[in-house]
Amino acid sequence: MYRFQFKGIENTNQYEELIKVFLQPSEYEICKDTDTEIDFAYTFQGDKDDIKRQIYDDLTEVTGKRPKWGILTGIRPVKLAGELRKQTADVNGILKQDYYLHESKAGLTQEILDYQRDQIGQPKLGSLSIYIGIPFCPTRCLYCSFTSNQVGDREIDRYLEALHHEIEVCGQMLREGRPAGWQASHVCTAVGYRPEGCEVIHWPEHYEIETIYFGGGTPTTLSAKQLDELLTKTAKAFGIPEDAVGAQGPLKEYTVEAGRPDTITEDKVKVLLDHGVDRISINPQTTKQETLDIIGRKHTVQDVYKAFEIAKKCGVPVINTDLIAGLPGESLEDFRTSLREIMELGADNITLHTLAVKRASKLKEWDENFNYKDELLREEMLKDAHAALRDKGFQPYYLYRQKHTSGNTENTGFCKDDKVSVYNIRIMEEGQSILALGAGGISKVYYPAENRLERIANVSNYQIYIERIDEMINRKRTGGIVSC
Repeated sequence: MYRFQFKGIENTNQYEELIKVFLQPSEYEICKDTDTEIDFAYTFQGDKDDIKRQIYDDLTEVTGKRPKWGILTGIRPVKLAGELRKQTADVNGILKQDYYLHESKAGLTQEILDYQRDQIGQPKLGSLSIYIGIPFCPTRCLYCSFTSNQVGDREIDRYLEALHHEIEVCGQMLREGRPAGWQASHVCTAVGYRPEGCEVIHWPEHYEIETIYFGGGTPTTLSAKQLDELLTKTAKAFGIPEDAVGAQGPLKEYTVEAGRPDTITEDKVKVLLDHGVDRISINPQTTKQETLDIIGRKHTVQDVYKAFEIAKKCGVPVINTDLIAGLPGESLEDFRTSLREIMELGADNITLHTLAVKRASKLKEWDENFNYKDELLREEMLKDAHAALRDKGFQPYYLYRQKHTSGNTENTGFCKDDKVSVYNIRIMEEGQSILALGAGGISKVYYPAENRLERIANVSNYQIYIERIDEMINRKRTGGIVSC
C-alpha cells in the first residue's frame, strides 16, 4: 500500500487520476493525517503540472511503468496541441518535455491537429451545432455508462412529446429571441458577445447551424414513423431545408446514430435520407458472435452484414463504424478479424475505441480492475489496427481519451477519402457552442474572447426530463444558450 499526501491542495482528483494510471485503487490511499507514515508527499507551489511530473517520476521508479500519454489525464490532447501552437513553434518539444508524452503520441496528436485544420478549419464565430439525444436502446451493454433505457412504445411516445416541445420552443427562441437592451445598431459577431447595455448573453442576430447530430442511446430504436415526425419537427423548428447538407446547403453534416445493427431497416434509412441525413453509425463493436453475446449486444454478426447492405443499397453517403479493443476474452487475432471485415463492408469512418471501465457500468460490478489487465495486449491491438487502417488509405482525424481506459490508451477516429465527422471534431476542440436537447444533453455556450465554455445540462433520467421539461428549457434561456 502506497500512501500519498498533498499539502496546500484541497481537491486532489486530478492527481489521483494520474496515480490510477500506475496503481490500482487497492494499492494506494490519499492521507490527510500528518501522523501517518507517508511514502510520497507533494506541496503545491503554484504549478499543478510540476506536481504531476513529480508523481510520474516517483511512480515510474517504483512500478517500472512509463505511460506513453505522460502526465495527461484529460480527454482532449489535440485541443492542448492547438493551444500550444498559438504560443510556440516547438509543440513537439513541449509535449514531450513538459507533459512527458512519448514521441508516438506527440506525433499522432499533431498529425491529427494538422489534418483537422486542413479539412474543416476552425469554426466560424457564431456557428452552432445541435445535438438531440434519444436515451433508448434494445438492451444495455456490459460496458455502457450512457443514458440508455429499455422501455415500451408508450414510454417512448411520452418522451418524444416532451422532446418535440423542447425542440419547438428552443427553435422559436433562437429565431425570435433578443436580450433586454438589444438594438439594431449592435453588431453581434460571436456567441457569447455582450453588447453594451445588454443584461444577458445571447446568440448573434444571424446564427449558423453547422451540424446536427442525433445520438443516444440508439436513435433508430424509434420506428420509421417516429423518426419521420422527429426529423420533420427538427427541420421546421430550426429552418433546415430539404437540401440542407452539401456544398449548396447550410449544413456541413447531418448525423443519426444507428448504432445497433438490429434496429436498422430499409424504411428507417429511407426516412433519414429523405430528411437530408448524410451520415449514420453502424456500431457492432466486434464481429465475433461469442463476444457480442457476452457484452449484451443481442444482435448477430449477420445483422451487421445486413445493416451495411441496406445502407449501401439506399445510398447513405457516409457510414461510421465503432470497434472496441479489449473486449472480454478477445485476442489480437479477433480484433484483427473484426477490423478486416468492417473495412471489407465499406465503412468510410472507423473509430477505434479502447474499452473503459466506467463506474456506472455492469462491467465495473463484474470486475472493477478489468482496465488494469492485459494492458500490453490493448496497446498491441491499437498499434496493429492503426497500421492496417493506414495501409488501406485511412487517415486519423480525431482523438480523445477517457478515464479508466484499458492500458491507458486512447480512442481514435479514422476516415477514408477525407470523410471526416465535423461534429466529432467540434465536440473535442471546444471552440463552438452546442445546443443539446433531450435527456442527458449538455449544452455548451462558447465565449471566444475568453476561450471558455459554460455548460447547461438537462437531467439524464428520461422520466424526470419529461416531468421537468419546462425547467430544462428555462435553463437554456437563463443560462445564455438561447436568449430571452
